[in-house]
Amino acid sequence: MNCKNCNHQLSEESDYCHKCGAKVIRNRLTFKNLLEHFSEQFLNYDNKFLRTFIDMLKMPEVVIGSYIDGTRKRYVNVISYFAISITLAGLQLYILNKFFPEVMDLSSISVEGSEEMNNKNLAFVSEYQSMIMMLYVPLYALISKVVFLNYKKYNYTEHLVIFMYILSQMTIFGLFLTFIGVILGWNMGVLGMVSILIQIIYSAYCLKRLFALSVPKILLKTLLFLVVLFILFVIFSIIMAVIMFKTGAMEEMIEAQKAQKAVSYSISSAMNWTS
Repeated sequence: MNCKNCNHQLSEESDYCHKCGAKVIRNRLTFKNLLEHFSEQFLNYDNKFLRTFIDMLKMPEVVIGSYIDGTRKRYVNVISYFAISITLAGLQLYILNKFFPEVMDLSSISVEGSEEMNNKNLAFVSEYQSMIMMLYVPLYALISKVVFLNYKKYNYTEHLVIFMYILSQMTIFGLFLTFIGVILGWNMGVLGMVSILIQIIYSAYCLKRLFALSVPKILLKTLLFLVVLFILFVIFSIIMAVIMFKTGAMEEMIEAQKAQKAVSYSISSAMNWTS
C-alpha cells in the first residue's frame, strides 16, 4: 500500500504516512464521514481556525506576537486568516442581498433627498469590500506606526501583520453581530455604527496588550489614532471633492438630488391635494 499523497510505501496497519504525515483513508467518501471531516477541521477546539479565533479574543498578543516572533504552527497564519475573513464577508453580503434586502436599505436613517446616494454608496462599498479592506490595512498600520513612534517594538511590516489579524478577527466576529442585528431588525447603517464602535474598542484592547500599556495611555493613543484618521479622512474628502468638481461629477450629483427632491415634493403635493 502506498500513500495517496506522496506515494511513499506504507504497511497495511499504518494509519498515517511516516513521510508526509497524511492520514490514511481506507473508506469511500460518504456524507457521514464528510460531516465528520468538517467537524474535525472546523468545530473542535484543537483545529487552528477555532483556536486562532478564540485566542484572538482572549490573548491577541500571543497570536500576533507568536507569528511575528516566528512561531507559526499553532495558529492560522495571517495571510490565510485574512483570506478566510474576506471570503466569509463576501458570503455574508450575498446572503444579506439575497434573503434580507431590507437590511441593505439605508432610507430609514438617511437625510431626506440623500437616500439614493447613500444606497449607491453602500452598494459600492459592498461590491468592492475586499479591496477596501485590503486598503485599510496599510492605512491603519501607517497611522499606528506614527502613533506609536516612541515605541520601537514593531516595525511597519509588523504593524501590517497586527492590523491584518485585527481586521480579520473583527470581520469574522461581524458575522455574529450581523446575525444578531438581523434578528433585532437593524439595517446596515445601524450595524455599521455598532461595528465601528466595537472595532475601535477591540483594536485598543489588542494594542494595549501588545504594547503592555496602562488604561490612560491606551486611551490617549486611541484618541490620537482617531484624530490622525479624521485628518486623513478630511484631506481625502477634499481631494475627492476637487476631482468631482473638475470632472463635473459634483454638479451632476447636485442636479440629481434637486431632481429627486422635486419629484418627492410633487408626489407629496399630489397626495395632499387628493386627500
